[in-house]
Amino acid sequence: MPKIKTNSGAKKRFALTGTGKIKRKHAYKSHILTKKSKKQKRRLSHTTLVDKADKKNIKLLLGLK
Repeated sequence: MPKIKTNSGAKKRFALTGTGKIKRKHAYKSHILTKKSKKQKRRLSHTTLVDKADKKNIKLLLGLK
């Protein structure tokens, strides 16, 4: 079996937690921030976990399992 290459974009976007879950950042926080409320921008700045449905595909991109 050949080695699986990791996806460089995925390496920059996702991180593993100690328990094996995958962390991600929220979208819509990079530009056009003037029309978004402070509350919305504050909520978007926190990290969250990847959904269970996407976990398998992201692990493949990261070269895990």
